[in-house]
Amino acid sequence: MLVRGGKHGDKPSLFGLPLVIWRERAKALQWEVIEGLAAFATPAGDTTRGTYEALRDEILADLRAAMPVDAVLLNLHGAMIADGYPDAEGDLLAQVRELVGPDVLIACELDLHCHLTGLKVASADLMVIFKEYPHVDVAERAQEVFDLVVRTLAGEVHPVMSVHDCGMLGVYPTTREPMISIVARMQALEKEPGVLSVSLAHGFPWGDTPEVGTRVLVVTDRDEQKGLDIARDLGQQVWDSRFAIVPPFVGIDEALDHVMAQAPDGRPFVLADTADNPGIGSPGDSTFMLHRVLERGLGGIALSPLWDPVATAVAFDAGVGARFAMRIGGKLGPASGDPIDVQIEVKALVQRARQPFGGTMASLGDLAWLRIAGDSDDNAVDVVVNNYRVQSFHPDCFRAAGIDPSRYRALIVKSTQHFHAGFAPIAREILYVSAPGSASMDMTGLPYRNVTRALWPRVSDPHQ
Repeated sequence: MLVRGGKHGDKPSLFGLPLVIWRERAKALQWEVIEGLAAFATPAGDTTRGTYEALRDEILADLRAAMPVDAVLLNLHGAMIADGYPDAEGDLLAQVRELVGPDVLIACELDLHCHLTGLKVASADLMVIFKEYPHVDVAERAQEVFDLVVRTLAGEVHPVMSVHDCGMLGVYPTTREPMISIVARMQALEKEPGVLSVSLAHGFPWGDTPEVGTRVLVVTDRDEQKGLDIARDLGQQVWDSRFAIVPPFVGIDEALDHVMAQAPDGRPFVLADTADNPGIGSPGDSTFMLHRVLERGLGGIALSPLWDPVATAVAFDAGVGARFAMRIGGKLGPASGDPIDVQIEVKALVQRARQPFGGTMASLGDLAWLRIAGDSDDNAVDVVVNNYRVQSFHPDCFRAAGIDPSRYRALIVKSTQHFHAGFAPIAREILYVSAPGSASMDMTGLPYRNVTRALWPRVSDPHQ
């Protein structure tokens, strides 16, 4: 996403959606709205210094030209690391604060995988974080931010933020207990007098930055101590639930054994290749799971998407119906596994495909459906390769290529949790697979260089 002047069109991306909501609500109140640069990229390594500084300075220039303003609303992911900036969005917020001064309201919506740093909290007046993982509540949280902005500017409330550090690393799906109950408790706490918002920043464990980790954020009306008390109490609940909130991960062969032991019933198992999730920063081209499927001679299994722009281009050159030898996957390095040499048939080609995500549509790029083995869906091994690095959000990442996902024993998706909202309605069962890859779910083995503080599960009790 690279949008200037609010030109998101009629199909904004997920990270453009709050900006459109805020604009429409502000205009309904006859407020003057001035929109600056909005940009998003699929996670990877550190953002280059030149890119970050250029984008930041353009946003600041847009704001400077708009001055004076009554409020600044920012939609931030919150886990961006740039060369020389371990807390890039904290730096942005600090510079916005310096520009507008201490009396202008700064409000933010953040992804729950943000790094909730001291600099962010010190620079903003009001922050609201997604509650759900997968992120199905982006629009609702945007409405919440705007409601609080209206009340603050009217003098009805004076937001104060309080933070508790849980001292934890992890991935916490909100589609299963105990996170379902923790989210429900946050929503119940927001109904208490003087409590404006309650959030849990899960954190982004793969971000090598000093303030990585899970934190509770409570926004109260002028009552910092009440916020601290609530944050500590909720944080204790999260800590007490630490072993249960992490999903159960299974090995590749354990997952495949489970699938093949069950008679087909018209619903696919969904196997999440969690360590090769482009949304975490992985390449999306790892072959470890596909290798085992082929080595074991299994069938009735489809994978989508496998990021391989070279294979995609070759398939488009060859055309539908072509049969030939092709090398797929394993392009970017050891964490991607070895490339696979196979005979394939090009079953379908689709340009500019899309899939739903969080109430918006996400690009899949160009797709090529390749059949590697078998002669029918129930015994085939089918792979959808594409030229746009993105995770599997929805069964449409298969359907867009012409594949009926219901006709397979199992679907392999490159995602950690965002697939859940789309795939759960069609899945016989969902298995979180701990395959090798660059986004390992083993928090004890993440190769940090800049994280020196004690965090669970790297240590048994960081609070001692």
